[in-house]
Amino acid sequence: MKLLINISLGILVLVMLAFLSGVLYTIDETQQVVITQFGEPIGEPIIHAGLYFKLPFIQQANYFEKRLLAWDGNPNQIPTKDKRYIWVDTTARWKIVDALKFMQSVTNETGAHARLDDIVDSATRDYITNHNLVEIARNSNRIIDSRALIEDDEIKASDEALDAIAVGREAITRGILKQASIIVPQYGIKLVDVRIKRINYVKDVRDKVYERMISERKRAAEKFRSEGQGKKREIEGQVEKELKEIRSQAYKTAEEIKGKADAKAIAIYADAYNRDPEFYSFIKTLDTYRNTLDSDTMVIFSPDNEYLQYFNQTK
Repeated sequence: MKLLINISLGILVLVMLAFLSGVLYTIDETQQVVITQFGEPIGEPIIHAGLYFKLPFIQQANYFEKRLLAWDGNPNQIPTKDKRYIWVDTTARWKIVDALKFMQSVTNETGAHARLDDIVDSATRDYITNHNLVEIARNSNRIIDSRALIEDDEIKASDEALDAIAVGREAITRGILKQASIIVPQYGIKLVDVRIKRINYVKDVRDKVYERMISERKRAAEKFRSEGQGKKREIEGQVEKELKEIRSQAYKTAEEIKGKADAKAIAIYADAYNRDPEFYSFIKTLDTYRNTLDSDTMVIFSPDNEYLQYFNQTK
């Protein structure tokens, strides 16, 4: 038992010494290694994970990533085909596919980024200068396929917004990727994807564009207000017309009712008069006295005035 323990300890010490001396080294799934001896590459890159041996002190393991790596370029001022000066900000994803060639050509990721700066920026400039701004800004003609948008020229967002595109932003980025991918393999690199993160006008042009957009929005707002006022007057006119019709109909109905009431009253008066004309005349005269004479009224009549006929009669 003691012998086994001693053997185990001895093996452990040997393994530790191997690691400390650099004889053993490990590679995980995300790494690949190029072995160099006195600075010169020895053999092919090691791309599989595991435990490996090398000569101590004179050989060195150089580790490189196997995963996708990010590249972000600096925004560049580029003129488009239609002479619009814009800032273009691009990004890319790449990976090391030949670690030996990568180390020999660019040494490390910093060197690779410097090469990608030149290659991707150059391809981007070539494509931007050969296409109009609208091609870079949009991927499809969906904006002009909307009938509601193109029926009214007064509310167009901008002149470019309604220009039909033949290529589009997606095809341009694929072209940039294709052009750059021709060059990068010499550095042991594979370019996986290139995208335009952001485009923007240069400041002077951007200010003018904003001013034009504000002016167009104001013009559209005025047009909507004018249309609203016209609709308002149309509704008010219709309301006034309907109101006059209602009042006219109400007046007609009221006059008809009054006419019927007057006719009925006259019929009642006539019937009452025909039954006893003398009594009817007497009642009406008394009503006249009541309505024309009061305690504050002084009236002077001659004794034979017809108005006082019932005062002069004696029985």
